Amino acid sequence: MTRIATGEITTHVQRLAAHRAPDAAGEPPLVVFVHGLLTDSLASYYFTLGPAFARAGVDVLMYDLRGHGRSERPRSGYRLEHFVGDLAGLLDALGEHRPAHVVGNSFGGTVATALAAWHPERVATATMIESEPPVAEWANHMADGLADARARLVHDEAIAWIAAHHGAHTARLSRSAARILASTTLADDVPASRVIDDGLAEIRCPVLAVFGDQSGLAAQVPTLRAALPDCRTVVLPDQGHSVLVERPEETRALVLDWVLSHRPAEVRR
Repeated sequence: MTRIATGEITTHVQRLAAHRAPDAAGEPPLVVFVHGLLTDSLASYYFTLGPAFARAGVDVLMYDLRGHGRSERPRSGYRLEHFVGDLAGLLDALGEHRPAHVVGNSFGGTVATALAAWHPERVATATMIESEPPVAEWANHMADGLADARARLVHDEAIAWIAAHHGAHTARLSRSAARILASTTLADDVPASRVIDDGLAEIRCPVLAVFGDQSGLAAQVPTLRAALPDCRTVVLPDQGHSVLVERPEETRALVLDWVLSHRPAEVRR
């Protein structure tokens, strides 16, 4: 376990080195995995995509967002720009010079596309898994969802319903989410975040967007295709929001192919 100072907080980090042949030329690509809000942590990638990417010759960086997992939990400072600053600070602290392939699940995809917009030199490609770019409509969605979660998760009856319908593990995650919401200003800060123009012109890197057809977020596909010059969209049938957990093999194949197809020519083998 490694904790690294990233500006005003310390961040919990896990790295997996690429498995490479001794005579491999050049540097391997770097993939940064960014998890979602409240019920998520770097562990979701450790048990789904991370090890397979390392075995495929990719350097893997996973970390817990501020307020989550084993990273520091300040009382305030949860606007999107804080999360993006943490990631940029982490790359600085690690001395990382390679443009990263930033893969984000749910809110993590918003962090990935925001980093691409505000720090384009840092990002080789951005992948959104069941996510939205940080436009004004995203902020409205987050305000509604976080207000609902803050109101409902304080009630034992709600946690009991989650346990009955989704299992004890999900109920434990929901209790953890309730603690984050009660002990921080996250629910107020995220909707007040800096956003980018709805035209998405600030995002200039290649973007992969993966959705479940039953979540509602797949409605973005026409907008993303029209606005982004290099965008691939994939909609998985019979799938809701939990793409990463419920369809890890398909997600792994899609994202790994995307990353390897965007490697610099001199390091392709």
